[in-house]
Amino acid sequence: MDRTEFRDLASPAEAREAIDSLSLEGGIERVSLEEARGRVLLARIDAELDVPGFDRSSLDGYALRARDTFGADEGDPARLSVVGTVHAGEEPNVSVGEGEAVEISTGAVMPDGADAMVPVERTNEEVGDAGSVADESSDRNVLVRTSVAPGDNVMFAGADVAAGERAIGPGTRLTPRDVGLLSALGREEVPVRSKPRVGIVSTGDELVRPGEPIESARGEIYDVNSYTVAAGVEDAGGEPVLYPHAGDDPAEMERVLREAAAECDLVLSSGSTSASTVDVIYRVIEEQGELLVHGVGVKPGKPMLVGRLEDAGSRPDDATDDSRPSAGESAYVGLPGYPVSAMMVFRTFVAPAIREAAGLPEPAGATLSGSMATEVRSEQGRLRLVPVGVTTDGDGERLVYPVDKGSGATTSLSEADGVVEISAETDYLNAGERVEVQLFSPDVRPPTLLGVGEDDPALNRLLDGLEHPRYLSVGTQPGLRRLRDGVPDFAVASGPLERDVDATELGRYTREWGLIVQPGNPREIEGVSDLVAGDHRFVNRTPDSGLRTSLEREVDELADERDASRADLIEAIEGFDLGLRAHESPARRLIDGSADAAVGLRETADRLDLGFVSLGEQPVRVLGNSDRLEKLGVRELADRLTE
Repeated sequence: MDRTEFRDLASPAEAREAIDSLSLEGGIERVSLEEARGRVLLARIDAELDVPGFDRSSLDGYALRARDTFGADEGDPARLSVVGTVHAGEEPNVSVGEGEAVEISTGAVMPDGADAMVPVERTNEEVGDAGSVADESSDRNVLVRTSVAPGDNVMFAGADVAAGERAIGPGTRLTPRDVGLLSALGREEVPVRSKPRVGIVSTGDELVRPGEPIESARGEIYDVNSYTVAAGVEDAGGEPVLYPHAGDDPAEMERVLREAAAECDLVLSSGSTSASTVDVIYRVIEEQGELLVHGVGVKPGKPMLVGRLEDAGSRPDDATDDSRPSAGESAYVGLPGYPVSAMMVFRTFVAPAIREAAGLPEPAGATLSGSMATEVRSEQGRLRLVPVGVTTDGDGERLVYPVDKGSGATTSLSEADGVVEISAETDYLNAGERVEVQLFSPDVRPPTLLGVGEDDPALNRLLDGLEHPRYLSVGTQPGLRRLRDGVPDFAVASGPLERDVDATELGRYTREWGLIVQPGNPREIEGVSDLVAGDHRFVNRTPDSGLRTSLEREVDELADERDASRADLIEAIEGFDLGLRAHESPARRLIDGSADAAVGLRETADRLDLGFVSLGEQPVRVLGNSDRLEKLGVRELADRLTE
């Protein structure tokens, strides 16, 4: 199949116009009160009865005639004869006359003749001759120690909602309070706007559903987009429907997409949207519908598709929503395959359309301003969407820093708080420049403590005891660079430091490091010299890791002992230049059988039931930003380190 280049890239505004031209609204649905919270009311609800439907007591006490209490006070209470009792949920069988009162419960129907009630706290039952309160069978009197006016402590019929009154207007997103009012009105179900039904189809032969076994040797990866997009659809007010993976076969893509089009208002696919010889979904849309947009001037997210897709001409046998036609076409948007690109495009272009179709407003309070902590470069000609995190400096001022590990890294979003848009005409943002951050949601809460540096299991346990910290595991050297730039509150460095750092040491500890080997050490690896001499497959850490630095020092010492070239020794170690990022990743290569030895920690080897050859104790330093020492999160971290 020949490669097809992108058409002329649409501008972001043109892409939005294309999506706006699609019909996503699903129609009308009637739901029970149990399902009504969060739904958008389609028609006005008027009260068909008074709420309450009767005059009722607001408190426990006595129903009486207000005129019988005039002038009563603590020193000269009014004495009234108690002629009966009324409980909530029963019809009164007694009336109130002059000089009389009826004991009444909260919410009970006011008896005839009573126009007010007095709380029990402002009364006393009159004590009988035997020194006890008179029983029900004897004459009872109550002493009222306050005067009341007509209507006091009484909720009259219709005081809450009167019959014929407008109760809830159309377009209201029903809250628990609204559901309570609807139940008070006796409504069993209500008409609401149908949630846009959104079909989600991930393409690619490499995708595997979470929970299923994965074969990394085949290049298989877990499906991220189906679940992140589904969560985004639900958050925007839609109803997500996940379909089986379509693979990379055009016929299978067509079948799954047309099935989704028959059942949904909008179909979202991810992957297979670019112009390569493998990514062919745009051809399916051209042949089975109408392609409106192929490529958008935005980064990440250039390979975005917008169009209409003909459905399969039939509906499932169990379909019950008469608001959806049985045949026709569905709106279609193709998202890029990389998770960051997919979610950026979804959030920027698709989620607003779903919210509008669901009748939901754009979330309020989902932006904040701050100053860029570092410079961010861009490229002219495309709108750039930069995932960013937010923290505060020592004075409480917001700092915004980029969190961008590439479009294929899911942590670019999980470690970010929102997005900064860089216009197509802007080359870069300066450090200190004020920017607007579009938060991923209004309830995003920036971390109370931001750390960067070496990953370490002991550090992970320490952070678990702090409130809402964020730690970016970037390695010792990048962590120290970011600390010098003034971005984080603290950095963690392991092994020997190559240069001094202007920071305050909050604490330190040691960890045992060395070579992780197969259980029982069948290759009898005892140190770095065996790696040089033997035919052993070795896995290292990345150059930015403190473990890598310590290992290189061991190689340097061996080179000095042998009066040999450091470069020659490194070249003799098979795999020395293969560096993995996290402390556990090299050990995993031993488990899958692709390595004989790896640099790592004793704690890692013990946890994974692997062998270990110790090379010594490595210092781990926690270095605080000197301008943030009074920040609450930093103080709490320092306290934990000294415990």
